[in-house]
Amino acid sequence: MEMEIAMAQKNSTNTVGVKVGVVLDMDTWLGKIGLSCISMALTDFYASHSHYKTRLLINTRHVPSSDVVAAASAAVDLVKNVEVQAIIGPSTSMQANFILDLGDKANVPIISFSATSPSLSTIRNPYFIRATQNDSSQVKTISAIVKAFGWRTVVPIYVENDFGQGIIPFLTDGFQDIDVRVPYRSIISPLATDDQILAELYKLMTMQTRVFVVHMWSNLGSRFFTKAKEIGMMEEGYVWIITDGLADILSSMDPSVIDSMQGILGVKPYVPVTKQRTNFTARWKRKFQQENPSVLDAEMNVFGLWAYDAAVALAMAVEKVRPTKFGFEKANISSTSTDLDTFGVSTSGPELLQVLNSTTFRGLSGDFRIVEGQLQSSPYQIINVINKSGRGIGFWTERYGITRVLNFSSTIAYSTSKDNLRAIIWPGETTTPPRGWVIPTNGKRLKIGVPVKDGFSEFVKVTRNPDGDTSEFTGYCIAVFDAVMAALPYDVSYDYFPFEKSDGTSRGTYNDLVYQVYAGEYDAVVGDTTIVANRSNYVDFTLPYTESGVSLIVPIKDNRRKNAWVFLKPLTWDLWVTSFCSFVFIGFVIWILEHRINEDFRGPPSHQVGMIFYFSFSTMVFAHKERVLSNLARFVLIIWVFVVLILSQSYTASLTSMLTVQQLQPTVTDMKELVKNRENVGYQQGSFALGLLKRMGFLEANLKVYNAPEECHSLFSNGSIVAAFDEIPYTRLFLAKYCSKYTMVFPRGSPLVPDVSRAVLNVTEGEKMVEIEKAWLGQQTSCPDTSTSLTSNSLGLESFWGLFLIAFVASISALIIYMVVFLYEHWHILRHLEPKTSFWEKIVVLATHLDKKDINSHTFRRTELHDGNGTPRADRACLVEPSPNATYSPNNNGPPSPSTFSNDTEGKFAVHVEQGSPSRDYSDQDTLAQTAPEIVQEIELTVPTQDRSRTSESTNRNL
Repeated sequence: MEMEIAMAQKNSTNTVGVKVGVVLDMDTWLGKIGLSCISMALTDFYASHSHYKTRLLINTRHVPSSDVVAAASAAVDLVKNVEVQAIIGPSTSMQANFILDLGDKANVPIISFSATSPSLSTIRNPYFIRATQNDSSQVKTISAIVKAFGWRTVVPIYVENDFGQGIIPFLTDGFQDIDVRVPYRSIISPLATDDQILAELYKLMTMQTRVFVVHMWSNLGSRFFTKAKEIGMMEEGYVWIITDGLADILSSMDPSVIDSMQGILGVKPYVPVTKQRTNFTARWKRKFQQENPSVLDAEMNVFGLWAYDAAVALAMAVEKVRPTKFGFEKANISSTSTDLDTFGVSTSGPELLQVLNSTTFRGLSGDFRIVEGQLQSSPYQIINVINKSGRGIGFWTERYGITRVLNFSSTIAYSTSKDNLRAIIWPGETTTPPRGWVIPTNGKRLKIGVPVKDGFSEFVKVTRNPDGDTSEFTGYCIAVFDAVMAALPYDVSYDYFPFEKSDGTSRGTYNDLVYQVYAGEYDAVVGDTTIVANRSNYVDFTLPYTESGVSLIVPIKDNRRKNAWVFLKPLTWDLWVTSFCSFVFIGFVIWILEHRINEDFRGPPSHQVGMIFYFSFSTMVFAHKERVLSNLARFVLIIWVFVVLILSQSYTASLTSMLTVQQLQPTVTDMKELVKNRENVGYQQGSFALGLLKRMGFLEANLKVYNAPEECHSLFSNGSIVAAFDEIPYTRLFLAKYCSKYTMVFPRGSPLVPDVSRAVLNVTEGEKMVEIEKAWLGQQTSCPDTSTSLTSNSLGLESFWGLFLIAFVASISALIIYMVVFLYEHWHILRHLEPKTSFWEKIVVLATHLDKKDINSHTFRRTELHDGNGTPRADRACLVEPSPNATYSPNNNGPPSPSTFSNDTEGKFAVHVEQGSPSRDYSDQDTLAQTAPEIVQEIELTVPTQDRSRTSESTNRNL
């Protein structure tokens, strides 16, 4: 069928006609909508752009969508004979794959609004313009839905052609990114009969997976879902997700087919509802109804909108190309040339392609923008098929993920939460999201692998029955697995199989056993299997139900009270030395501050040195009897007493702990020492500890194997090993006899893993786990807990350096203040020295004054007249006589009269102090340098009558 449509206006006599080919299947819904939309697009475009100098002349070819050869033949005819400048079409990706090379050879752009397969590359075929979405762009939307509901396995169902196969690599990669497995791919032939479809559906029913992604065209999809409903696969528990190939044309499908698709989810490009689109849809319906009176209730879909926008984009691009360029360069023809060799080359092709790749406008389908031959992706709408159509339940965008409404100015973060979707009606008219997998009633029983070992049978034990054909499986791990399976909310059928050879011995290591799950021999593994990084590359682990980790078993020795120098143990050597130095330093500081004003800190040099040590160390037991008179010294002493209190209390507590708490010291504390000394170390047969020890540097000759706790004890007893390296559950069982990180293993992505993990938590948190541990591992109360036998570590300087720092700062501060005051009071001495006096001579002079008694101190003024018994001092010549004219002088060095004295009798005394040489030990250089006049001090004293005679007699005796 050949049809030519000239879109030139009648009054446009000076326009240039540009031939354009259209290759579509006019018998399909897509072809009918596409051609009508192209026709209306050009009519609307030139009606609003009548001043344009070009007009598109449409040459249409009808080609069945299943006939790729006919599509290629139509393209050859259009390029060779009609010399079209561009081709719109074809309908399918398979047909496009055949004619793309023709477009490249002739420089003729091939513009398709329906070829969505990712296998069609705009890079390999530069003259291919995809005016539709690439199927791979919807993969992220589908993956987001699967992730939102937590489904772990998905089975894609697709048609066996370029359209179906093109999306599969992108789909599997997208699922792999979110850790979702694809255990099976269901391929349906485009020519499949109903029986073949049923056979494939029955195969899917026997699988655990209940999440299916369907990617096919409507003609095959209609029959597929009709048969799926017939056999009960549209009931509760199933999840169906359709791609845009079906979701975009739901409105044009038969109502009976829509009825069989109730509850499925779909994704399709979102097309905004605009006034322009609404007006066009109404006009299109009237026109289409006139042209196709047999078609009732026709509905526009996104492919028709893309066809409209593609025709507009081509018309805009043609107008920008110079009219003189439209034409073909004929190829050189020889007698041996084929039809393909006789192709001409379009002279406008390169420029037209460049303009198309830069075309941007607001079309009926939204923002129409071609970049490198590909229409840029738009947001996707997620729909739920309910009643007669698909109801929108949310959107997906590259920036925000799953959202309930589109808000391009939002600042929310990317999300894949199912809460962002509206309410969903699932197959079976339920609102509860399906689990995504089931244990099929007609499926196989789970095959559980169990390790075979000689020792540590408390964890797992395989006993072969006398008949030799069956085995009995017991142990802690088996009991836990049975309890976990019983806790699942559904029934799981399984059988245990020993991992053994024909002679009953183990077939290999635990790594070999785990790998059999990956290889498909077992569905799961139950036993004392450890979670190791390299194993997790092949299988998935449930949550562990025992304590994790590895530990070192070594003999212990008792060090309690067997050391005569144990009193030195509470403190480390650096703390001892620091404490000693601090005591001496504080004593020296107190001596400096008290030396000039306190008689207790004066005397011969040996006495003063002894006082420095005695006074500071006496503070350790708070036994010092010397009075401290200086306020600065008192400040330093208060800080230091606080430090001594903390230090002594800590020392007492640590020493008490060392002498009373059990001191069980391990014979080995460092693995590096074992490697360095090449000591023998034991490990359990088949454990991953062997590889770990080798990586740590142990030589294989120094590694000894054991199979049971008894063998390990024997190796320790005869000195064959000095330590054993094993997992914590084994070490605890070993220690319980002589005084948890185990788990089931499943294939990667197994849907049982999350449910079993939840059941593990339920079992371990309940009383059932306690019963299982008591039954298989015992009470383990025969030995004291090793955690209570830890050695008390010595106290180190790092625990007390703050206290020493405070004491040091306080002492230095007091010294600085004292020296500043001293220099201020004696600065006149330095001024009276000879100018030529050296610096060191000045230091000697100041040191000499620093060593002398401070006569002006209140401490000496108070004791100037009387000794400690209240009698006049013997080193002064004193004359005490009554004087009726005596008055009290405020400069008197003696104390005032006590207020408690009686006023019954009052007497007045004149105290005559004769000048004499001061004491040899405490002379003042200033006093010696000056001749003081006779000092007469009159003091009016109030003395009780009864004490007067006693005072007079005492005075006479002293005189």
